Amino acid sequence: MRRLAFALAPLVVFIGLVVLFATNIDRDAQFVPSVLLNKPVPEFSLPPLDGLDQPGFDTASLKGQVSVVNVFASWCIPCRDEHPFLVELGASEPDIALIGLNQKDAPENARAFLAELGNPYDAIGADTNGRISIEWGVYGVPETFVVNASGIITYKHTGPLSRISYDTGLLPAIEAARAPTGSN
Repeated sequence: MRRLAFALAPLVVFIGLVVLFATNIDRDAQFVPSVLLNKPVPEFSLPPLDGLDQPGFDTASLKGQVSVVNVFASWCIPCRDEHPFLVELGASEPDIALIGLNQKDAPENARAFLAELGNPYDAIGADTNGRISIEWGVYGVPETFVVNASGIITYKHTGPLSRISYDTGLLPAIEAARAPTGSN
């Protein structure tokens, strides 16, 4: 009986793995659950990025209008890929606040990144040690959040924005955040 159990163990493990993979095959790879969805933004305050004539931001500044918070860094290659969508958003949606959260970056590198690619942000906070990013539940850069006028996080996109995620994810999330209830 013991031999039979040892002989069947690899088969049982194999079947378990097949079931696990089969149930996750259609899962969206960009979806990373966030415990902050539909909850208020954390209490924080970030100083401005040194050398730019733009304010930093804090919890209170994310209330009163729909905001898009984009976590970026100059050392992040995918951030370069998504940046044209942020520039487009900044130009096409003047009634939202587009906020940059610069994570673990040297100010001179962040300024050079924005000088080269354009600065679409209304405010940029410098999270030099990554502490505030952790409070936001950031897994890595880039990540983008939509915050409604009540200061509730209603949407999170992990990874770089693409044309598809911009059109089918971010823009509808902004529209949903604009709704009177501010829900998505």
